[in-house]
Amino acid sequence: MDAPTGHDQNADQIAYWNGPAGQRWAQRQAAQDVVLGPIADLVIDRARLKPGERVIDIGCGSGATTIAFAREVAPSGHVLGVDISGPMLERARQSAPKDLPVEFALADATVYPFEPASFDVLASRFGVMFFADPALSFANMRKALRPSGRLAFACWREPRENPFFMAPLQAAYKHVPKLPQQGPEDPGPFAFASEARVRRILDAAGFTGVEMEACPLLLDAAIGRGLDGAVQGAFEIGPVSRALDGQPEELRKAAANSIREALAAFAKGNAVLLPASVWIVTGAGFVSGQTCGASETASSLMRTRSRSEMRAVQRSSGESVWLETG
Repeated sequence: MDAPTGHDQNADQIAYWNGPAGQRWAQRQAAQDVVLGPIADLVIDRARLKPGERVIDIGCGSGATTIAFAREVAPSGHVLGVDISGPMLERARQSAPKDLPVEFALADATVYPFEPASFDVLASRFGVMFFADPALSFANMRKALRPSGRLAFACWREPRENPFFMAPLQAAYKHVPKLPQQGPEDPGPFAFASEARVRRILDAAGFTGVEMEACPLLLDAAIGRGLDGAVQGAFEIGPVSRALDGQPEELRKAAANSIREALAAFAKGNAVLLPASVWIVTGAGFVSGQTCGASETASSLMRTRSRSEMRAVQRSSGESVWLETG
């Protein structure tokens, strides 16, 4: 399957999501749509989508959010789902009802030639944290927004706020080595955990009126299948699956038992309700009365300053866990 042409700095992510990881996520699409459904609902609510609007869904994956957005803007609106993963977009095209106004593009949003000033909303559920230079990526996406355009996306908060990830992973670490350390601003699920960093990125890209809402919630890791279902899900995708990849069967069985014991405390009937926390980020593409070109010089200067600040933060930060979600 072809991979998209993208920015050189995003080459590793493009290769990753077009390999076995992308295949695993595509195969687990139905389950993930149920697990992450509450977060899609939050994005839809905060985006305030209306019939007739044009929406870009960044990092649309297997298309669940693209389809959900399209139901909100139909029949006269339109949604463009953009993702770098060929396997996931193949599933998205298969899943999209023919009567909905959707299309999909296999592309890197950092360099994709969006039609300027042609969309009302830029939205995403966990699709914006994997860019190598997110200020550059958001600046390109912002050009697609009309002067009245707005932004709404979800991203994970800090690992300590997310037992959804950490509870099964820490149980697995009793038996297998820890995953490699990841820098706090390297592409990955927690790359946007820092409120200060997200604000710097969006400011550098030219967005205004940015608001960040902390949303704690409970996610059913079992999707109604009990503890066995939750353990199986941890083994299929996410950081636990990466930590256990290639490990001997006896260690995998021992890890499964430990994960089951750790998750038992969160079981309620057939559900396993793990605490999670996300940022819902909203903002505007332009200051009232401002045009795209009027802010490009300021945005470029801010982007240069932001990159310098981010490098300084990364050099001075402590260690962080590597939690690639594939």
